[in-house]
Amino acid sequence: MQSYESIADDYYINMHLNTEMQLPASRETVLGFFERIQKSYPTMRNFYTRESGDFVLEEDKEQGHYRWVTIESRRICSGYVNPPTPEAALEQHNLVLDLIPYMLSVSPLDCEALDLMLGFDFVYRGNHDALIAEALGFTPALESLLNIPGAQPLNFEPSITMTLDEACRLQARLMVETRTNAYHVRRREFPEEPISVFFTVRQYGSLPVQSSFKEAMEVIAEKTAELMEQHVVEQILKPLQLAISAK
Repeated sequence: MQSYESIADDYYINMHLNTEMQLPASRETVLGFFERIQKSYPTMRNFYTRESGDFVLEEDKEQGHYRWVTIESRRICSGYVNPPTPEAALEQHNLVLDLIPYMLSVSPLDCEALDLMLGFDFVYRGNHDALIAEALGFTPALESLLNIPGAQPLNFEPSITMTLDEACRLQARLMVETRTNAYHVRRREFPEEPISVFFTVRQYGSLPVQSSFKEAMEVIAEKTAELMEQHVVEQILKPLQLAISAK
């Protein structure tokens, strides 16, 4: 998987495993799991519980790049913000996936969905929706809307979900998220906020017999790298980067 650090202001690679059954939440089990992760990544020393009951272990965020892992009621997440290489993030995710069967009693049969998500933040002070329209364009059927006198985009967040197999078990989703609202447009005052692009490849359902979470993630990561290179970097990310740099 190619490096993406030069494309966006921030980028992150996250893994999410959704389970059918409730995850264990006992003190001994949770602490034992996070202590094992900390042995591999000693700088992950910030541990806390959210009001929702989620357990979090993370590195200090001030350095601009950091790892984090969470245990929710029915979801395990692992993330790396601004990793030096995508492989560094995948190594962390694979460690989590290796540990959960025997430390959290999560079976491949218990898998509701496993996904890999790449996120990209582009900081921009201006009308996010207008910039997206300029950088990515409208479909021909919608282009005439921009020719309405006095009209300008107010909510334009392209999103598409595709199935990658006939059974619809392997899916990919591309989503753009803007943060401009009517108040900003009306007052012509735009805060410096990020435009986010998310690309996710997700495998639904229990894993095949004799298959492991790590093996499933290898397939997902390979498909993600292929789709990113062929359909996302040059078509979405770089046009957005160029449109911002031209302002």
